[in-house]
Amino acid sequence: MAKEPPRTVGIIVKPNNADAWKTACELADWLRGKSVEVAGEPFCPAGSTDGSVPSGQRLVQMADLTVVLGGDGTMISTARLSGVGEPLVLGINYGSLGYLTDFRIEEMYSALEAIFEGNYEVDRRVLLDAEHWRGKEKLAEGRVLNDVVINKAAIARIIEIEVRLNGLFVNSFRSDGLIVATPTGSTAYNLSAGGPIIYPSMNAVVLTPICPFTLTNRPIVVPDDAEIELVLKNENEGVVLTLDGQTGYAMHSNDRVIIRKSSTTFNLVQPPNRNYFDVLRNKLKWGR
Repeated sequence: MAKEPPRTVGIIVKPNNADAWKTACELADWLRGKSVEVAGEPFCPAGSTDGSVPSGQRLVQMADLTVVLGGDGTMISTARLSGVGEPLVLGINYGSLGYLTDFRIEEMYSALEAIFEGNYEVDRRVLLDAEHWRGKEKLAEGRVLNDVVINKAAIARIIEIEVRLNGLFVNSFRSDGLIVATPTGSTAYNLSAGGPIIYPSMNAVVLTPICPFTLTNRPIVVPDDAEIELVLKNENEGVVLTLDGQTGYAMHSNDRVIIRKSSTTFNLVQPPNRNYFDVLRNKLKWGR
């Protein structure tokens, strides 16, 4: 059965990419030619000084469909901008890897035609909400598509992170850090640290220690509806909490990080002619 076509489209563009900016302008003209409302004009390199262009967050929340011209980093930024809304997201690959930007540039207009006809499938990706606490004070919060990471600076000593799951003590990991990754993020830092690849629709989160002091401390896959609490146990300068590798916060001894499954999802338009294993074989160069 055909789905409801989007009425308003927003465009997010990879920074400092002239080709992507040019495509964004051409796309906006094409959309207006089809009487489709374009949410602001953030794609214009000259920008706007009169306040008429909505911020990135407001743009994503205004749009029924967000077209992202960029790579995985731009997609991660878009996920952080989504707020409580759940717009459709069409990723056009202007990056190098493109795990999340499934469509090639030559497929963009045909994909949009299909979406406006209500002919598309949605891949709903889990998001995690993270809070950084120091005593009773909440210092920061954010939403991630890939991962929450606590790790040490290059010259810092091994750190100790206590992990609890729904209040139950799991372990105190002594390592260079700890990754809490979604299925989407399982092919990012988690994979480099020796963690497993998790199929995107799995209701799971993986906890992966980075270079653990004890080799028997291995990655643990847990339910994604569990509350995860991480506590930095030792005083160690240079320990940082990072959210999707794009925002970071300095941590002190006994700081806590609370991680919960978000009530919203990141909704990717899925190409009809490819599946997740096609992506893995292509991006990870399996069999080559």
